[in-house]
Amino acid sequence: MAIGRLERLCAEIDEERPLRIALVEELRRLVPFGSYVWAVTDPVTEVAIAPLAVVPDEAVAELPRLIRVRYLTTVNRWTSLDARAESLQRATCGQLDRSLLHREVLADLGVGDIATVVFRDQHGLWGWLDLWRAAADSPFCERELDRLTSVTNPITLALRRCLALTFGQAATVPERPGPIVLVLSPTLEVTAQTPHTDEYLRALLPPDGDRRPVPAGAYNVAAQLLAVEAGVDDHPPRSRVRLRDGVWLTFRAARVESDRPTADQDIAVSIEPCSPAERLDLFARTNALTPRETQLVDLLVAGADTKAVAEGLYMSQHTVQDHLKSIFAKTGARTRRVLVGRVAGH
Repeated sequence: MAIGRLERLCAEIDEERPLRIALVEELRRLVPFGSYVWAVTDPVTEVAIAPLAVVPDEAVAELPRLIRVRYLTTVNRWTSLDARAESLQRATCGQLDRSLLHREVLADLGVGDIATVVFRDQHGLWGWLDLWRAAADSPFCERELDRLTSVTNPITLALRRCLALTFGQAATVPERPGPIVLVLSPTLEVTAQTPHTDEYLRALLPPDGDRRPVPAGAYNVAAQLLAVEAGVDDHPPRSRVRLRDGVWLTFRAARVESDRPTADQDIAVSIEPCSPAERLDLFARTNALTPRETQLVDLLVAGADTKAVAEGLYMSQHTVQDHLKSIFAKTGARTRRVLVGRVAGH
């Protein structure tokens, strides 16, 4: 059965992009669809950080517009959905024009329905998936949506596990010679950048050919800023983006003139290495650490020994050891040194 193969892939593949590519084909066995967009997200801000998509050429040509409208739409927005798969046809009661995304983009592309699935657990939102179906095809039915819903749990766990494993890689971030900032227009077109941005991004994200290396995360945080300004969503326009080899960067978006921002002002996207606190939060969430375990790891990173940890958390040294055993089991780290190195990116 396709569900059995899907669950095996979730257990066997350790990298999130190859995992998603393989899962798409298994999902197609469960539920037929044409194009798709699958985004991994920052688990806290729920902003997309690594989109994977196969869409019509017309959509690729207007990618910034597609991203902007997807963030501005209120119908089937991933931030408002739970673990239940939902379709555009059902959410609009068949009145597709109620969807901004359909009015401005999908109708021209001949899309008749989209099934949206979110991958969420108690530790955050790890991604969302849009499956497109042409207008000439039947809309997604109740049974198909049930099938998609039935596989959300193993996929959610697998996405989180793949991201956790990236903390076992040595993170080598090139030195920033100055501020790394991309400037985007209100329609998300790149208009300017600081002098060393291109060189810095090429070192982290080698592009194809001579194209400018613009991470998808930059478009997405800028689109989230537009959504916040429009009152569509209240998550901050910020995300922690993994580029390669355990490197995590923080992307933030703001209007160029933040004192008196207006809709026609450009958007500045700043890019910098994640702070220790941001890395620790990601490490804890991806490894399903409890708040108490996270506090303990924080003290270890700061250099505390068992006695200092016990005093800082008001617990016995024996209890500290019990927590450490649990942390080691969850993270796969065998020693405190390895554990601290993974959190810090050493």
